[in-house]
Amino acid sequence: MQLLLPTILGLLILSQLTHAADKPNIIVIYTDDHGWPDIGAAGINNDIRTPHLDRLAAVGVYASNGYSTAPQCVPSRAGLLIGKYQNRFGVESNGMDLAGFNRELTIAERLKHAGYATGQIGKWHLGPASEITRHGFDDVYAKNGNRPCHANFTLAGRTIPMQLVNDKLYHLDACSQAARAFIVRHQEKPFFLYLAYRAPHVPLDAPEKYLSRFPGKMAERRRQALAMISAMDDGVGLIRSTLKRHDLEQNTIIFYIGDNGAPLKIHKHDAPGGGPGWDGSLNEPMNGEKGMLSEGGIRVPFVIAWPGSIPGGQVYGHPIIALDVAATAVALAGLRPDDSLDGVNLVPYFRGERQGAPHTSIQWRWIAQSAIRAGDWKLLKGGKREYLFNLSNDRGEKTNLIHSEPAIAERLRAKLAHWADGLQPRGLALDSRSDAWKRYFDFYLDGKPAPPQLEKARPNRKADAAAGWLIRNGSLSAKAGALLAKSKGNKPPFLVQSKLKLNGRCVAKIRFRAEKAGRVGIAWRLQGQEDFAKDQIASAQVNARPEWQDVEIPIAAQGTIIHIRLHIPAGSTAIDEVRFIDANDRDLKSWDFEQ
Repeated sequence: MQLLLPTILGLLILSQLTHAADKPNIIVIYTDDHGWPDIGAAGINNDIRTPHLDRLAAVGVYASNGYSTAPQCVPSRAGLLIGKYQNRFGVESNGMDLAGFNRELTIAERLKHAGYATGQIGKWHLGPASEITRHGFDDVYAKNGNRPCHANFTLAGRTIPMQLVNDKLYHLDACSQAARAFIVRHQEKPFFLYLAYRAPHVPLDAPEKYLSRFPGKMAERRRQALAMISAMDDGVGLIRSTLKRHDLEQNTIIFYIGDNGAPLKIHKHDAPGGGPGWDGSLNEPMNGEKGMLSEGGIRVPFVIAWPGSIPGGQVYGHPIIALDVAATAVALAGLRPDDSLDGVNLVPYFRGERQGAPHTSIQWRWIAQSAIRAGDWKLLKGGKREYLFNLSNDRGEKTNLIHSEPAIAERLRAKLAHWADGLQPRGLALDSRSDAWKRYFDFYLDGKPAPPQLEKARPNRKADAAAGWLIRNGSLSAKAGALLAKSKGNKPPFLVQSKLKLNGRCVAKIRFRAEKAGRVGIAWRLQGQEDFAKDQIASAQVNARPEWQDVEIPIAAQGTIIHIRLHIPAGSTAIDEVRFIDANDRDLKSWDFEQ
């Protein structure tokens, strides 16, 4: 028996290695506010430069009808990572409670059971970055801006305790370097990598290295977007060369997908600086933009490649959706099929083993809008408005057939309503929370004149360094491009801003440095109220750090906010920016003290 043990152990190890080799590595590259035509494979815009991504499509599949699950960052990311319509677990839009997401299994959690190493790099946006490992990710490098990020491994591939690291690199380059390090770290076993670049999402911040690739006359915001997309394209090239170097290309499937369409703000205003507004990406010939369930808001760049396993050079025209990533990953990892997943394993369709469309229909619900696509037909609802389009000859959604094709409209309406009954909460639409989508529908779908251009409110530093902010229990001054608040004694101070008009629910985004730990929060007074109510406050615990940190605070106001208090920790706190955004990620009011 003792003589047999080495043989048995050897066979077991060989079996495990063979089984592991049968499981492909899975890489998901997720881009941010990236318009459908802004990759070379789309064949639309001739100013774009994406040679590495074009080669990826040439050896794989360009899905010309690839969709996101929502026209906004948080819900689309939740749907992608869980593999279910995010409306089923209550993540309808930005700023909503993530408890439902936290209860679900991510792709990473599922694949860990199949022996995969898992990694998250870049933008998270689904809770605190320090807690990403709770969602099944072993390795984390959560870089989404030119500032320190939470990470538990270095760009040299060394494991470290989760901490804030400062690599001093351009954030897109750092993410690409982290992806290379992750691949090298885990080259001996199957791995799942989720790489979410924060690009070309604002703030537009491309360095000259990438800007110089796009000389000539053009909108500066367009130049910035092209440069940031080019930086991501370099990352695609680095990933592919790393896979080839370690003989992993034939055993790795890569998805490249956008999270939603580009924000155009209707006017595509070429505002100076890189802050809120048009991000420079384009959606045409698709109609509409981020924040809409028209094609411009949800049809996105979508490329899949698995050399040697999926025939290359395909342009796949059937509708597919980001939900399909989880279902495909589960199947490729050899896990038991899960009927609760809303996606489909795409590989048999790309190989020609299965014919026809992967989906009989694809549905969406986002706040006041809902939509369904079945074959070439699409029904779109916004409030009480309804539109019916035949996308086979009208991908720009210009001709509304709602009255000329009543039978088709009714069939899709019934199918959409049945699907919506399974969501949380049930029904076709929630409250609008913002009038922005109505203006977008007026302009893009109903042909009304463009509304007046909305300008971001910025402080006039020469006239008023504090931009109208006052402080209680402390002193306030402008220093080094920030507001510096100092408490008097040990009592935490708060800043005050009045004469506001913020409608309904919103999210406060605050960038600050705190000398002491404490709570950062927003208290609000509504129109008609004489004083602040005790239950009208939302806050978050923050740590003392010398680096800039960001906090997002959802505000569930029921009415018009006219007066706020910004609560900060005791001691000295520097405030770089305060923003209030609506459910569409659009600025309601902003103060950028660095400008």
